[in-house]
Amino acid sequence: MTSTVTLGGNPFQVNGDFPRKGQTAPAFTLVGKDLADVSLSSFAGQRKVLNIFPSVDTPTCATSVRTFNEKAGTLVNTVVLCISADLPFALSRFCGAEGLDSVVTLSTMRGREFLEDYGVALSNGPLAGLAARAVVVLDGDDRVLHSQLVAEIKDEPDYDAALRALA
Repeated sequence: MTSTVTLGGNPFQVNGDFPRKGQTAPAFTLVGKDLADVSLSSFAGQRKVLNIFPSVDTPTCATSVRTFNEKAGTLVNTVVLCISADLPFALSRFCGAEGLDSVVTLSTMRGREFLEDYGVALSNGPLAGLAARAVVVLDGDDRVLHSQLVAEIKDEPDYDAALRALA
């Protein structure tokens, strides 16, 4: 299945099946900050906010990580997973420099099937191969409570809607 998002108003194709409310989220294995494989099942029983974005080296992506880090400290039994194509070293450096310790960073450097499995695979344009901006909120059993594929990549996700899904 394909969707379309824009970057600066220009349309780009997004491949894969974006999770919808009520569905069970696909399993995944990505790369953690210590280069170890980290799977969705590593967070079994916890609620999860998947903050998916192209690269922490862009202003909107960095803002989303900062904002979810700020909100994460107040969430009960919830982990925020910040997922991008950035190498684990870059994600760790960014979070360390910013003092962000309430989020878990994961890289698609291995486990690239995540991009299509979660319907965020940008397939054309300057960001082809990266993830579109999206937020997927899961309950403790990995059922989707909320999902947003952000229509304009430069826009921030709807933080309030994501957090309301956890209320």
